[in-house]
Amino acid sequence: MSSPAVLVAVILVIASLLSPSLSQICSSQKFTNNKVYARCSDLPVLKSFLHWTYDADNSTLSVAFVAPPDKPDGWIAWAINPNAPGMVGAQTLFAFKNSKGEMVVKTYDISSYSSIKESSKLWFDVKETAAEFSGGLMRLFATLVLPEKGKTTLNHVWQVGPSVTGGFPAKHGFQPANLNSKGTFDLLSGESKTSASGDSRIHGILNAISWGFLFPVGIIIARYMRTFQSADPAWFYLHISCQCSAYVIGVAGWATGLKLGSESKGITYDVHRNIGIALFCLATLQVFALLLRPKKDHKYRFYWNIYHHGVGYTMLILSLVNVFKGLDILDPATKWRSAYIGILVVLGVIALLLEVVTWIVVLKRKSNKSTKPYDG
Repeated sequence: MSSPAVLVAVILVIASLLSPSLSQICSSQKFTNNKVYARCSDLPVLKSFLHWTYDADNSTLSVAFVAPPDKPDGWIAWAINPNAPGMVGAQTLFAFKNSKGEMVVKTYDISSYSSIKESSKLWFDVKETAAEFSGGLMRLFATLVLPEKGKTTLNHVWQVGPSVTGGFPAKHGFQPANLNSKGTFDLLSGESKTSASGDSRIHGILNAISWGFLFPVGIIIARYMRTFQSADPAWFYLHISCQCSAYVIGVAGWATGLKLGSESKGITYDVHRNIGIALFCLATLQVFALLLRPKKDHKYRFYWNIYHHGVGYTMLILSLVNVFKGLDILDPATKWRSAYIGILVVLGVIALLLEVVTWIVVLKRKSNKSTKPYDG
């Protein structure tokens, strides 16, 4: 496969990550109680949907939250956070099966990550609730009385979990979809926004392009193109272009990672984070080392080369490991992981072929030098 073909494959992977995973279908959903809502929104993660009707005169909000639980005996939850986006402070409605197999709705006040208590007293009054489970989907119905008339933009959080133990919902997953299930919605206009729904994807895409593709390509260029005298100094400028581009894009990806970390208090991926920090530090060191690069005939150039190559190959190993760590966290469809592995295989085959060609050229040059007649 040629280099343009590899680039096209990378673009296809990126496009897939950017494309929405769920079609717009909330408007086609019907309920067994024949309830009709004024507005609905296809929530961006967890295959969830929100329907609602807002009566501004008496400040009542009728909602229907629809989502598939992680497992058939799992739970779904929808909440309003009156103070800030996110889980802490969320006034929550949980729907799940009780010990008799009946669907019930319970109310919880989530005051902190370690304090989740059932409570009948929430920021809003709950007039009525109901829940049902069919076709793999749980549906939570509620009518709420909001305490602040005229406040039409609300922070909301939604979540799904795998099980219920002793009437208490078990901990939910910590995949990006679970961490990004929060946002705001306007009761009147229907406009819905998520604060971080795209950040995980952007973080993954930037780092896959930089550390996972451009950086290895830059190493291949430096190792093999410089063997050919006609490619000098073009190989050097191509190498610098790839690595500097990888660094700039990688720093942007690193920054989005820091943002994701700051928005996910109490949730960390230590190995992935630490490798990312190490990559940033080593890459910055490489950039500054370029400014101290001795000339070819300088006595310290040999030691600089050892340092430069050693750090570079260390970064290559760390970058590939971290891309796969990120894929484990982001958990895209299997075919996209396979596509990235395919790209790496193609790069590996190209590198192997160039390695053979390089050794042939080097050995031929040595052979030519040894057969030249002695001229005194």
